[in-house]
Amino acid sequence: MNSFKSHFKFSKQERSGIFFLLLIIVILQVGYVIYSRVASRNSAKLLKVDDATQAQIDALKETANQKDRLIIYPFNPNYITDYKGYTLGMSVLEIDRLHQFRAANKFINSVQDFQQVTMVSDSLLNKISPYFKFPDWVKKAKDPIKVMVGDLEGNLTSGAITVKDINTVTAIELQEVNGVGEKLSARIVKFRDRLGGFVDDVQVSEVYGLEPAVVQRITKKFKVLAPPEISKININTASASEMAQLVYLSYAVSKAIVLYREENKGIHSFEELKNIEGFPSEKISRISLYL
Repeated sequence: MNSFKSHFKFSKQERSGIFFLLLIIVILQVGYVIYSRVASRNSAKLLKVDDATQAQIDALKETANQKDRLIIYPFNPNYITDYKGYTLGMSVLEIDRLHQFRAANKFINSVQDFQQVTMVSDSLLNKISPYFKFPDWVKKAKDPIKVMVGDLEGNLTSGAITVKDINTVTAIELQEVNGVGEKLSARIVKFRDRLGGFVDDVQVSEVYGLEPAVVQRITKKFKVLAPPEISKININTASASEMAQLVYLSYAVSKAIVLYREENKGIHSFEELKNIEGFPSEKISRISLYL
């Protein structure tokens, strides 16, 4: 029994040590509880922001979100590059279809043309088509009109057909005319683009390889409804290279015009052009529209 009690019997010095140890433990526990409460209150104060600060935070978040969004500026869909098409959400196959179409010297002139050529989905088309920007002469084209026309023999028929603007139709639409295939339709579009747009229906007949009967069928279905604005060439100041850009004038004829101009101190009337060797006098009425 005495042996059992000896384990719980401490000297005065030992009892003092145990007391101070317990006191330190209690102080530390109380200090921890007080510190936790104070820290919690300070944290709540830090997290609480006024309306002005919250508005600034919201504005910064919105700015960050806008940077992540794709900003689309108006563009001509005829000149979409691989990168541009990728950023717009087009697939590689859709981009390739567009590039193959353009490689044939064909042009997109409407939203419908774009979807027909690329086969993009309606959802993507609705997203990007508002940013399409076409040349002014294309935008000025009016809606198709209904006219009464005669048949190929010249007899007036009672049926009405839809006439479209020849300055906006695609090569694919031209192929709807009997006698116009892929090559001829591409040639018509190329000739039109070199002119900057047809100003008169008769210019269609100037496309190489078109037979008169085919021209007649084309001009029954497609006409100049909205003539383009023409940037005229100053015949008294333009160089031979500048004049040769006009499809009616070869470089040799353009050089002859410059030589005549220099020898005669300028050209004062279009009739003078008939004096120049090689000048296509039979087309002077149309050439004068561009000079």
